[in-house]
Amino acid sequence: MPLTEPSDDHLPQEDLVALDGAAGNPDDNVVSATSGAFDPTAAGDGGAGEPEPTLPEPVRQRIVTLTAAVLPTLPADEVPVPLRRVAKFAPNRRARLGAPVIAAQLTADPLFRQRVTARILADAGDLGAAVVEGTAPAAADPVEVAALAYLARPRGWRELIDASGAAVRAEADSAVVAELVREAEQRATRAEHDRAVARVEAEKLRDELARVREELGQLREESRQVARNLRETQARERKATELLATERGRAARASADVDAELRRARARLAEAEAAAGVARASAKEARSVDDARLWLLLETIGQAAVGLRRELALDPVDKLPADFVADAFAEQPGTAPASPAARARDTDDPARLDQLLALPRAHLVVDGYNVTKRGFGEMSLEQQRKRLITGLGGIAAQTGDEVTVVFDGAERMHGLPPAPRGVRVLFSRKGETADELIRRLVRAEPAGRPVVVVSSDREVADGVRRHGAYPLGADSLLRRLARS
Repeated sequence: MPLTEPSDDHLPQEDLVALDGAAGNPDDNVVSATSGAFDPTAAGDGGAGEPEPTLPEPVRQRIVTLTAAVLPTLPADEVPVPLRRVAKFAPNRRARLGAPVIAAQLTADPLFRQRVTARILADAGDLGAAVVEGTAPAAADPVEVAALAYLARPRGWRELIDASGAAVRAEADSAVVAELVREAEQRATRAEHDRAVARVEAEKLRDELARVREELGQLREESRQVARNLRETQARERKATELLATERGRAARASADVDAELRRARARLAEAEAAAGVARASAKEARSVDDARLWLLLETIGQAAVGLRRELALDPVDKLPADFVADAFAEQPGTAPASPAARARDTDDPARLDQLLALPRAHLVVDGYNVTKRGFGEMSLEQQRKRLITGLGGIAAQTGDEVTVVFDGAERMHGLPPAPRGVRVLFSRKGETADELIRRLVRAEPAGRPVVVVSSDREVADGVRRHGAYPLGADSLLRRLARS
């Protein structure tokens, strides 16, 4: 996609008017001045006759972000007229609101792009020098490399941008594959649950079938007894018939007796059938009584819990477990309100970190210098702390989770700016390391609360895992911060 993008429909009306007017007159933005900055058109293959390359969306956003960051550092006479209003915006609004104008100016004004590129390459350090030479470290972020290559335009810069697009697409494909795997695991879990429910229902049906068979056996036994009685009655009737010739009177009386016995047998049969119906009704009533008893038991337990809560009269707490550890075992540069994850295996996948942070009341504990020295060790310690704490502030704002970052106190700097909302910054006290303070924080949490510890130190990971925490590698957090 091209570098420029449509303007934001949600901008204030006065900003839209100013930005539209600036973008519509690119010829008025050329500044007639000379500069000692790096000349990308002289060092690379970015001739004016070639069309602009199609940039991946992450690369385009990174170019605008880098330009917006250095825009206020340019002298006023070096800032093009359309961008002077954008340079006065707040830092968090400059790249978002001024993106169309910044993109158009970078495309139309090579001199402005040279001035911006000189400052961006100075801030990029070794990575910027490598990009100017037409190479990129294997471990470097491909999006960052492509953004610097577009601005500096050394030899082979179009190939660097193409490689970044391939890396972004590969990362997107990996995310799709991970999502498909997660959905397959969910479907397998649901199928296993359905099988378990089916087994329980089958057991119930088997029990019911056994009970019905038992009742049927009783009825058959009663029926056989009635049949035997009937056969006996019939035998007596035949005997009476044989004696009819000689004893008509006795035969008549015997016949009456047989009729009476037959009526009694039929009455007993009717009683037996009625008894079977009563037995079935009794069984159904017994099941209803069991259901009523179960409901009454659950209601009693619920009322008892309410009564116990009322009797104890527990007030809401104002401090979390980590606050007590921080007060007793850590140095705090300042106080910031703390905002209030399925267990998983160790991994450096940021998707796993997102899954754990989505658990209710999760607590993210970060081994500060372990992460910063792995991700941006070329910076000073102050810059490392500032960059990490700022990134964690974004995570705390997005997830609403409690976030604690721990640094070794031996190198603590005084006069640190206040931490972002939702982030607790701790320094270990003299005689104690950050690793020991992290283990104290994990042990202070109640059993069952999801605690995520980010550290590539194997000893730290093994220690917190024994106390029920989720250890993740530093790369998972670095990739999560790079994605934000």
